[in-house]
Amino acid sequence: MNILEINDLRVNYGAIKAVQGLSMSIKEGSIVTLIGANGAGKSSTVRSIAGLNKSVTGEILYKSENILGKQPEEILKKGIALSPEGRRIMPHLTVLENLELGAYIRNDKEGIKRDIEWIFDLFPRLRERSKQLGGTMSGGEQQMLAVGRALMSNPELVMLDEPSLGLAPILVQEIFSIIRKINEMGKTVLLIEQNAFAALSIANYAYILEVGKIILEGEGKTMLKDPRVKAAYLGG
Repeated sequence: MNILEINDLRVNYGAIKAVQGLSMSIKEGSIVTLIGANGAGKSSTVRSIAGLNKSVTGEILYKSENILGKQPEEILKKGIALSPEGRRIMPHLTVLENLELGAYIRNDKEGIKRDIEWIFDLFPRLRERSKQLGGTMSGGEQQMLAVGRALMSNPELVMLDEPSLGLAPILVQEIFSIIRKINEMGKTVLLIEQNAFAALSIANYAYILEVGKIILEGEGKTMLKDPRVKAAYLGG
């Protein structure tokens, strides 16, 4: 069953057409990746799903309901969370406070406590630094915190925008193994990535974007072997 379906999505910033008639779907329980160069329209797509873009037309169906035009908070309450590009954690709050902030739409205190423990199990380094200010941590730790914060709203669909950007190779491996774990725990994942090899290696399905349009799609493993994808995104 598709948890999300997008039909003829168009996103404009003034005269700039960031997304031009994009249609895609995401099966419940899968990892789907959107790959493309800078400016391909990847972030514009996920920001539109999250309700953060205003000049948007088309249809975004979440569990068969059109959520286009709804407020970000309403979309979050429906079960869609975004870990944005550039992390955007609160630098003057501690790790624990950042995680608690991620659960602001919830009022089940016991559930929140349990999920904080789950995040600390997923990211042991966050447990060690639970009282540390977010802004004083390394880029990799801030990325872990951004993902953890997105998970604290207890979403069914979690969107990760460039989670490996600017990270050392060893940390990239760690982040991707955690994305797999998140998926194994029943979350559907929409992954936006420039690291095509890492994304295609874990994705069930992939869409390749160029200048706001999908030019290729298929199973992640199949895309890894596609000569066009190899030439453009995997260094030949």
